[in-house]
Amino acid sequence: MKTFYFMSNTLLLLFSFLLHIVFCSSSKLPDKELGKPNLKDQPSQREFRHLKQQPDHLILIYDGGAHRSIRWSPEHFSPYISAMKEGEEKWLFDGFLFLEIKDGQGRGFASGYEKLPARKIEWEHLLRNYFTEGNAIHALNSQIDSVLKSRLIKDRFQKRKIVLSLPEPIPSQTDWGMLEGRPLLFTNKEDRLDACKWYIEYAEELFRNSNFAHVELIGFYWLAEEATNSRDLARDVADYVYDKQYDFYWIPYFNSDGYAEWEKLGFNSVYYQPNYFFNDKISSSRLQEACDRARKHRMNLEVEFDDNVLKNHKNWGYRLKDYLDVYERNGVFDSMKVAYYQGGDAFYKLSKSTGS
Repeated sequence: MKTFYFMSNTLLLLFSFLLHIVFCSSSKLPDKELGKPNLKDQPSQREFRHLKQQPDHLILIYDGGAHRSIRWSPEHFSPYISAMKEGEEKWLFDGFLFLEIKDGQGRGFASGYEKLPARKIEWEHLLRNYFTEGNAIHALNSQIDSVLKSRLIKDRFQKRKIVLSLPEPIPSQTDWGMLEGRPLLFTNKEDRLDACKWYIEYAEELFRNSNFAHVELIGFYWLAEEATNSRDLARDVADYVYDKQYDFYWIPYFNSDGYAEWEKLGFNSVYYQPNYFFNDKISSSRLQEACDRARKHRMNLEVEFDDNVLKNHKNWGYRLKDYLDVYERNGVFDSMKVAYYQGGDAFYKLSKSTGS
């Protein structure tokens, strides 16, 4: 990949750099050996293979909580699907992870976000939100359809990959709800597993009934970012996910409990969070350390930014530039898959900014 240089720290150049990264590595041909995790250098105790083609660039789309003000309409997805490069329209992100951490009304979808855990009714509402006409996946599919019909892009199109978050059944919960005429008590591991199976099957049903033409469901994402409360469960969930012919995604935070145990826990598509962007007291050496750990443990990496990258936010854009510089120097965009945390819709806002 070519090395890109910044002449100044403007928003316009920052966004252009992001586009260059996504354009260049998205143009790579699909991996011929999908069964081999990235940078694998020794055999695993358990055979791990990818059941679906992995996206090169996976953008995180937070949606579903009442506290969210963003509406993921077709227009809002537009800058994520394609952009102009050297006078030609090109495809952008090839993977979309739909997730939510809380319902915005006092219930959390994983440990640590709210005092009360989400119940079956919140789990169901979350999924239905993703399959509501004009929103989320429907909106994404619709915008892709518009771009295809415009015939502005000459490059071959591949269906965009969809990953759906799977809420964590929090072990202490006793009010989740009924399943097949019986109340599920998450103090019981089997009940926790049954809730996950129900969610996966319901997601499959909704996806199948939607008849999307331009997107495909490739996996489920374990929302808990540490293994503390799910060490005894994730592997069983993984077995069920793999039986369904999907991949099992995980994005643990820096120094997360269990991050280096991802294989033992059952995951096969893992990204590591450097957690550098958000705290200016953290040195940029954190990014190199994250790269080193990712190589050692054969993980992929996450780029992180939010609205603070925009102008009038204390020139915070340099921290996103640090990610891109260090990752470029380490060959991350050529050797690994990359996930993108954007807070809410910071990439959208960057695309609309003229810089300063």
